[in-house]
Amino acid sequence: MKSIHMLLVSTAVLVAPATSAFAQDGEVQAEQATEDAYSDNEIIVTATRRDQAAQDVPLSVSVVGGEQLANAGVVDIRGIQQLAPSLKTTTGQSSATGAVLSIRGIGTAGDNPGFEPAVGVFIDGVFRSRAGVALAELPPIERVEVLRGPQGTLFGRNTSAGALNITTQKPKFELGGYVEASYGNLDEIEVKAGVTGPVSEQLALRLDGGYHKRDGYIVDLNSDNRINNIDRYFVRGQALFENDTVSFRFIGDFAKTDEVCCGAVNTLSGLQLFPGIDTSSNSALALVATNIINGFAGVPALGGTAGTVGIPAYSRGSRTMAVSPGRNLAEKVSEWGLSGELNWDLGGATLTSITAYRDWDARRNQDIDFSGLDRAYRENYRTGIKDFTQEIRLQGTAFNDRVDWLVGGFYLNEKLTLNDTVRFGNQADQYVDGVIRELTRSAALPSGLQLFGTLGPATPLFGQVALATNPTLAAAAAGNPALFALFNSPLPRTPNGAGQQNDAYKVDTEAYALFTHNIINFTDNLSLTLGLRYNHETKDIASDLTSTVPACAFFQNPATAPYRAALQGAGLLNSAFLLTCNPTVNSEFNGVRSDDRSESEFTGTARLSFKVNDDVLVYGGYDRGYKSGGYNLDRGSFDSVLLGGDGAQMTDLEFGNETVDAYEFGIKTNFTRQFQFNASLFYSNFKGYQSNRFLGNSFVVLNYDKLVSKGVELESIIRPHPDLAFNLGYTYVDAKVTDPLAGADNGRQASNQPKHTITGAMTWTPQISEGVGGLFHVDYRVNSDAFPLNDLLGRRFTANDGFGIVNLRAGVNFGDGKYSIEGYVENLFDTYYNITAFPIPEQGNSFAVYPAPPRFYGVKVGAKF
Repeated sequence: MKSIHMLLVSTAVLVAPATSAFAQDGEVQAEQATEDAYSDNEIIVTATRRDQAAQDVPLSVSVVGGEQLANAGVVDIRGIQQLAPSLKTTTGQSSATGAVLSIRGIGTAGDNPGFEPAVGVFIDGVFRSRAGVALAELPPIERVEVLRGPQGTLFGRNTSAGALNITTQKPKFELGGYVEASYGNLDEIEVKAGVTGPVSEQLALRLDGGYHKRDGYIVDLNSDNRINNIDRYFVRGQALFENDTVSFRFIGDFAKTDEVCCGAVNTLSGLQLFPGIDTSSNSALALVATNIINGFAGVPALGGTAGTVGIPAYSRGSRTMAVSPGRNLAEKVSEWGLSGELNWDLGGATLTSITAYRDWDARRNQDIDFSGLDRAYRENYRTGIKDFTQEIRLQGTAFNDRVDWLVGGFYLNEKLTLNDTVRFGNQADQYVDGVIRELTRSAALPSGLQLFGTLGPATPLFGQVALATNPTLAAAAAGNPALFALFNSPLPRTPNGAGQQNDAYKVDTEAYALFTHNIINFTDNLSLTLGLRYNHETKDIASDLTSTVPACAFFQNPATAPYRAALQGAGLLNSAFLLTCNPTVNSEFNGVRSDDRSESEFTGTARLSFKVNDDVLVYGGYDRGYKSGGYNLDRGSFDSVLLGGDGAQMTDLEFGNETVDAYEFGIKTNFTRQFQFNASLFYSNFKGYQSNRFLGNSFVVLNYDKLVSKGVELESIIRPHPDLAFNLGYTYVDAKVTDPLAGADNGRQASNQPKHTITGAMTWTPQISEGVGGLFHVDYRVNSDAFPLNDLLGRRFTANDGFGIVNLRAGVNFGDGKYSIEGYVENLFDTYYNITAFPIPEQGNSFAVYPAPPRFYGVKVGAKF
């Protein structure tokens, strides 16, 4: 009937005997009717590019049907994790560019479009090149297949960790349609409608569209604006042509969002930049952060606004934050695409061709100091991805159907553009002076020092004190007016808007692959699957970086060398330089540069499967996976000559590819129509694992030497009655990095990955009376303890103890299913957890978290014909 993933296999075993007893009751005629009803429950998948029953596929694949998604209220791919324990989805500072999908603990984290996903998303056979590109509202779905482990001999684009294969509903050759509307708390409104029908005996059309809005659940205390809202719509048209030998499906779609995302809550974990700070208590850790940020934010004379909140008081579960006045977190995404899929029966073989073009564009603003102090911001950051893909496959059988063969090719032409705009705000210099003051305070100099002169005459300039305390320097300055002026003048002030004026990156990717996937049936029960793929890829990058920061120019001027030497002697050069001239905006790196890289790789699969009998399938095998290297599109990866580096080299942005050797053994059972149980063991050894890591002032991409993900997956489906389904799932994942470069991650469980995950669901659809049916659905996901950050200090403020999320939906339908009304609750118990976390740049050991959504509830009505 339906396939969701349940709690524990032990529960499945307990329920199974009742299942058998149920089937034995009743008359023979009733038993036959029940068997006929169960026969509709067999799940057919295309995971191997062949129509097969899910239980006959020698792969670890979870299948979620369209009806299950509707019962669970899933509106985009983030909701699928509630039904598939091995899948985890998170969103960071942007739902457009910061979304992460992971399978078996492996994903691609980082807010950088130069990063390609380890988990691929395919919608109607079309590859979506980044996770965020696939987060639009979903149209009506036929099924979602969650394929675990490397993919490449079947799908157009190779992936190293797994794939989501999403199949939407096609046009139908009979007139039909639907309309549904929901209203919930936080003024949530969702409307979807669609119509399908024939134009002729061979041509059918379909049109779907939807609009979804909801107020945000995070409050900015400085404006009372709501953050993390929803405001989006989509429209999707299809045409399907079919005759005896040819099928052609054409799809065109357009989607747009105009939202405010994504709010991060400062945990007040404090600054660790300052000597003498007692770190034994949370209040001590927060002391310097609140003094600097809250103090400056509320003083009009320093560029602030009276009454401005710097950092709100924090307790776990807080959903309040402070955004600098005049800044915002606006995020606008528009995308459209066209695709055509041709299937042509040539008699002895079938030719499949999928041609697609997709255009995706995201623009967003961001308050990147994560406080009410106007230190820094992004304004009109823009990312665009244009993808042309062509996949072609030829498939057939040979040797009296003993060999099921497939050969194919894939081509990708991608044009990626990024325009970054990290800029300083009105209080940039005040913040630096506040930090320097705290760094230099002592018993001998309780006032501390400053660089820009924003704190008033009570705090002396660094240069003045250096001149007064260094006789040699004072003597030199006495006869050198320029040197005397240098040490008696503040650093040149930073105007609002200084920083990146328009850092422009372009990356052109051209990739092609040849692949084959073949099943050799030695007997009716014994099969060998052999697949091979050749990948070749080139990337060409061009950058035009322009940043204007007066302090950067000051430090890079040869005439200021004595001032730099004085800072170096005082142990302040690194701090002063990185604060006034952060690597992300360092004008030393300005210029026009280009580079290219090319790589080739073979991947493949070898699997043996044996049907013990009609009810038991045993399989095992090896997969070689691969994800290409690329470029980190962020000047923060360059190293400054001033600090001993070699300056801006395009190779500083480059990172290598990621490969994986994966082994798996599994068993699938289907003893009765009422009970299924599957289990798999996996071991995946990743080399060159790509990770986006924070190195104090900026994020860089590193290739870790080794990451091993191993574990077990259990699934069970129990159907004691055609109207009642229980589903249980359990995943144990041990995923650890081995590389000193990983710092706190080295040897520890992968960040934000629980070792134990349990999912479960019950769906009951009783026939209440003639023409009236019911629905009762509950699903849950339970995660064990996990650490969004492995930083030992950060764990204290960001860790998640084990928690569970429960969703509930109930309703009735009448008129033989034509009309329905449902009530729903998401996160029934209003459970709080941290979605993910990060260290805040320029605030020492201070951490922020992305808070979980609260409880949502509402009512939905629908009609169909």
